[in-house]
Amino acid sequence: MPRYNNALSTITALLLCGAVAHAADPAYPTKPIRFIVPTAPGGGSDLIARTLGNKYTQAWGQQVVVDHRPGAGMTIGIDLVAKATPDGHTVVLVNPSHAINATLMARLPYDPVRDLTPVTVIATQPYAVVVSPTLAAKNVRELIALAKARPRELSYASSGPGSASHLATEMLSGMAGIEMNHVPYKGTGPAIPDLISGRVQLYINPLLAVIGAVETGRLRVIAVTSAKRVNSLPDIPTVAESGVPGYEAIAWYMLLVPSKTPAFIVNQLNAETLKALKSAEMIDMLARAGTDPLGNTPREAAEFLKVEIARWGKAVKQAGVKIE
Repeated sequence: MPRYNNALSTITALLLCGAVAHAADPAYPTKPIRFIVPTAPGGGSDLIARTLGNKYTQAWGQQVVVDHRPGAGMTIGIDLVAKATPDGHTVVLVNPSHAINATLMARLPYDPVRDLTPVTVIATQPYAVVVSPTLAAKNVRELIALAKARPRELSYASSGPGSASHLATEMLSGMAGIEMNHVPYKGTGPAIPDLISGRVQLYINPLLAVIGAVETGRLRVIAVTSAKRVNSLPDIPTVAESGVPGYEAIAWYMLLVPSKTPAFIVNQLNAETLKALKSAEMIDMLARAGTDPLGNTPREAAEFLKVEIARWGKAVKQAGVKIE
């Protein structure tokens, strides 16, 4: 009996220790969550943040405040989060500019890897290679052949120096061994008319931004930049299968928190985000926005970011762009 009692006491003590250790994790969340969006209101980031915020509120009963802090290539908003208290009550939604800035910006006020912890990649979106209806090339192979036959005679639009559209095209040029003239614009709106008229011949931009002009026949999509074809355009090949093997450039949305945020909070945010991504509301919203839900682990998201920093870093160096 004494041995039995001793064993029972040991088991009871271990269970109590486990309960105490579990109870040692503070409750989360305990106050409103500040959801930083480092871009202007409107668009995919805003829509995703607000929809996710509603899901968090439903799950936790805490208000989620979407706070837009645009400017300086998203670095203003991201810096706020990098320097915030690491308690899970300040989060940020970023896109490829976060990875691009790691190489593009000579002096960032934060380290994009060390100062922020990825929670999950929420969704991905392909870019489309769209061309003017006046261009003779009907596919990427013909485009490459034309550009090689007429070096620097073809022009391509971008949403500005150092933008994803600029770098995605420079990546294509480098991998295909062609040279084209870069014509930067302040955004998609001003670029589309010049592309339609033939003043510029090519534009690589998110599919959602150009699909209206494509559907009305004013522009042609000759490829998508993702690794696989997209469901909405099954007959359009990828760049990789069109003569540029290994090419891939995707838009994405990633949730980050300050580094040193406790793992149990990161995991709780991850679990709730993945749950939200399976809801009919999120699935429908992302489909309308032309994006595919992803949802992965924090470790997988961190590896994804490292790959994207390297991919875009190579494109930045190739383009010779640097912002002091």
